Amino acid sequence: MTSRERVLKSLEFSLDGKVPRQIWVLPWAENHYPEDVKQIRKDFPDDIEGAPLLYSNEPRITGDPYLPGSYSDEWGCEFVNIHEGVIGEVKNPIIRTLEDAEKLSLPENLLSLRQEEVNNYCRSRDTFILQGTCARPFERIQFLRGTENIYLDIGEKSDLLKVLLNKVHQFYLKEMEVWADTDVDGLFFIDDWGSQQSLLISPETWRELFKPLYREYTELAHSRGKKVFMHSDGFILDIIPDLIEIGVDALNSQVFCMGIDPLGKYRGEICFWGEIDRQNMLPLGSPETVFQAVQELYDKLYSRGGIIAQCEFGPGAKPENIRTVFQAWNSVVSA
Repeated sequence: MTSRERVLKSLEFSLDGKVPRQIWVLPWAENHYPEDVKQIRKDFPDDIEGAPLLYSNEPRITGDPYLPGSYSDEWGCEFVNIHEGVIGEVKNPIIRTLEDAEKLSLPENLLSLRQEEVNNYCRSRDTFILQGTCARPFERIQFLRGTENIYLDIGEKSDLLKVLLNKVHQFYLKEMEVWADTDVDGLFFIDDWGSQQSLLISPETWRELFKPLYREYTELAHSRGKKVFMHSDGFILDIIPDLIEIGVDALNSQVFCMGIDPLGKYRGEICFWGEIDRQNMLPLGSPETVFQAVQELYDKLYSRGGIIAQCEFGPGAKPENIRTVFQAWNSVVSA
């Protein structure tokens, strides 16, 4: 079967044979292990890829997000970076007070996607193609206001916060609709919601302010025949039932931060889009412990699919452990 078919079958719990795979390679890995990255990609090609970003009006971007120094993104948010190969942080938010929310300039250039060229690319590939950009309402308001400010705003639940959040959300809906009108297979949104031990805000506040936004994204995607992929780092166990309820098809999360056993109750209800522990196991573990981790994922989360063999090759990760991830998945699931 093609890569696209393999991914769809895993999402729909009807897969026989090897699980689909995807590696996320950060520039750090490209800089430190270029030959290893090249060989791993050759030996274990991705079944999932992002669509190319092709615009009639190029977005306003300055600098490089992965180099030390300053970088400004499409929204005008400035990131300051001190480590090569990873992304920096916003130090000078552009919305100083919530009263300035109405003045926010939206990145309309992102709506000028050259859809037919994207379609041509999709037709030329047998991989599963995801939307090339991603909605991120919680992270975006952090970038615009600053992290400390936005937590105070959320605590106060002011009407002006809702104005800002709605403005960002409505733009993302427009952007996702542009992508939904192409031949991509899935739409993608992200927000990192967890610390190491809990959600960053209460589940009740999350359900009040953010769950309705994600529901609209999934409803839009499914109405156009697209699958829905979400990424969220940290301990997010409390909201996984909500993500299943609103229709998220695949979730990329820190499985080993939450523990595999508590996630087992959702086996067959949502596709686990990775991952192998990048905080400890990939940088500090051995190939043997990596293999055992993959075996445990298969034993406790696999359900005629329901798994995408994904991991991140980022700071500190050992090339031999990354390679073992994909070798192990080939081993534990019969071809």
